[in-house]
Amino acid sequence: MVSLRDFILGISPLSESAWQDINALFLPKQLRKGDYFITEGKTATQIGFISSGIVRAFAKGKNGQEYNKHLFTAPSFIGGYASLITGNINKINQEALTDCELLVADYNKLTGLYDKHPDFERVARKLAELFFAAKEQREIELVMLSAEERYLLFRERMPGLEFEIPLYHIASYLGVSAVQLSRIRKSLAR
Repeated sequence: MVSLRDFILGISPLSESAWQDINALFLPKQLRKGDYFITEGKTATQIGFISSGIVRAFAKGKNGQEYNKHLFTAPSFIGGYASLITGNINKINQEALTDCELLVADYNKLTGLYDKHPDFERVARKLAELFFAAKEQREIELVMLSAEERYLLFRERMPGLEFEIPLYHIASYLGVSAVQLSRIRKSLAR
């Protein structure tokens, strides 16, 4: 298990005083399978760090259908990023697909440390850049790769996850139907 400190230090160096101030803001929180970290229609105020477990971020269509936008596994940050940054109403839901152990902090207090600790602001910038690059890569893959290619990449990047969560969540994440994913898996098993 990767600690919050190790995760942050893996992004960029951080002074001990910055770490002490950051660490003081994060409190442990548990999510049980089916619990939500954030729901649509509210303004996000907290950021979470997943120490263990799996969380999905999804949006609901007008017909009520759910579309998985992201699957978060430990170690990872979660939160309604657009809402946190803009102060606007959140448009996504984040639900625990397994029991989860989190560390949670008030986002405004955390970003309030930027002036005091420029090394922490650098960490946040680099993390935002990593998120942006990953988001762009995912968007490219959704339009440029076949469903089978996306599934194979998923298995490579998130090994074993398909055995921990329902396959319909993976299908939604990959942008395919559950039936289509089942066919792909059967084809690959031959």
